[in-house]
Amino acid sequence: DFCQCPHCPLSIQTHPYCPLIANTVTIVKRFEHMLSYDEIHLKVITEERVISQDTTIQRAISSLLGVVSATSGCPHTAFFKPMARFHLPLSSEEETIFRVTSMFMLAQYFLKKEGKPVDFQLKNLERIYQNIHIVNDSISKRLRAASKTDSVVNSIVLLDLYAKNLPYVIEDSLEEICHLFEPFLNENDISA
Repeated sequence: DFCQCPHCPLSIQTHPYCPLIANTVTIVKRFEHMLSYDEIHLKVITEERVISQDTTIQRAISSLLGVVSATSGCPHTAFFKPMARFHLPLSSEEETIFRVTSMFMLAQYFLKKEGKPVDFQLKNLERIYQNIHIVNDSISKRLRAASKTDSVVNSIVLLDLYAKNLPYVIEDSLEEICHLFEPFLNENDISA
């Protein structure tokens, strides 16, 4: 219960350890001797591709924590499980916005198929990110108390920048890429 998220639906009796923190312990231990601005060459190898990039420790850990948090068992990060399955390490802000909104809209498709209410205005996505901001804030307090350096804490700060800014930049960012969807917007092209 140390710095437990104020909106955590899990009880200490059924979950004595925060699932997100429990899944970050090895990451904290592995990188506790490194500073957030230390430069590294990161190479991520998956079945589908290899991604290789020079970056900082905090960006590398932030990308890793994105996957870990989505699959940790935390009820507030569970919405991001589809993104973890199709993870794009070190994604840019534009790529992240595209992936987040695409994932959310695909979820709306599945909700509609189930006869459930849908949200094409992205209001629930804003709520998800407001909850993620609260999680990030609590997690960073826990990590600050457990870490010897700033690398893991600053990686949470990077993740939280998306959580705080995403609800405000989604609409503008989507407008910027709207032209890419012209063929869909022109009904004649779809039926041809």
